[in-house]
Amino acid sequence: MMVRSGNPAVWFGTLMSAALLLLLGGGTGQTQSAPPALGIQGQDIRAAPAPSSPASSVSPAPGENSGLINEMGKLFEKLPSILPPIKSPSETMNDLSRLAKPSTMVSGRIACPASSNGAPDCKQAADQLCQSKGYKEGKSLNADSAEKCSAKVLIPGRPRKPDDCRTDTFVTSALCLN
Repeated sequence: MMVRSGNPAVWFGTLMSAALLLLLGGGTGQTQSAPPALGIQGQDIRAAPAPSSPASSVSPAPGENSGLINEMGKLFEKLPSILPPIKSPSETMNDLSRLAKPSTMVSGRIACPASSNGAPDCKQAADQLCQSKGYKEGKSLNADSAEKCSAKVLIPGRPRKPDDCRTDTFVTSALCLN
């Protein structure tokens, strides 16, 4: 059987099904007898108790199966103590609402002043927009740009010069924080 899914749950489920089939399917045939002892006559090897050593002091209780299925059962019994407790959806929402800062989106139109390097400083404009609405500070969500030209550009036949127009940037909406 070939598993091509990238999903680990499907892969694990297929692997476990195959392992169970091998374990359970192997027990339906005839029982095997013990292999003949080589060179040892007259001793019953199956009846002899296994020697106990201090290193292997953990042994299954009498009547307990120490197979793969039993070991997996022990693993699943220990699993809830390993994993963190699962929260209900309402508890999760309460945790998230405690983490989030109260904020409001406002709209308006405030020009972004030029910073020392000539780029528009829209953080300052977002703060001004939010302060005009009664909030403490803001973050720019949306901006708009427009070209502003002097009246000289409207004179017919006059060639346009590089300093006749400039581009202004405006904050049109901001996320305001208390």
